[in-house]
Amino acid sequence: MATPGCAQALSATEAGVGATVVLAHRSFWGPELVVARRPGGQGRFSVTLAGGDYRGTAGVRVAADAQLLLRPGDRSGPEPYGGLGLAFFGAEGERGAGYLTAQVGVEAAPGRRRGWYAELGLGGGVRLSLGRRFRRFPPWW
Repeated sequence: MATPGCAQALSATEAGVGATVVLAHRSFWGPELVVARRPGGQGRFSVTLAGGDYRGTAGVRVAADAQLLLRPGDRSGPEPYGGLGLAFFGAEGERGAGYLTAQVGVEAAPGRRRGWYAELGLGGGVRLSLGRRFRRFPPWW
């Protein structure tokens, strides 16, 4: 017999902090903040804000993604995910630009309250992000 929690879709609210590097003709690097919502099932919607250095001036990168988690309830081991989205990049003295993005990533135990993540993405250059996610699940989880 299934427990009450097993029959319900697992939803979560997530916050993350990390570092990102975008390798392109003109590279960007800096810290990032992530806010995400998993409404249930395998989907996640996230918004990322990164601020940092772009050729010696202040730059900002804002992205919104829809992601697919392969095993969102796993409480151990690294788990893969992928996604598509949009990103905007701007810097002082530079014209801003928007990009379509794609990413693949791996995160530790997406069914636990916290874990690390690593992403590799394309869109405006090659992006690498590393960080830590903190999750809030329903009380029954």
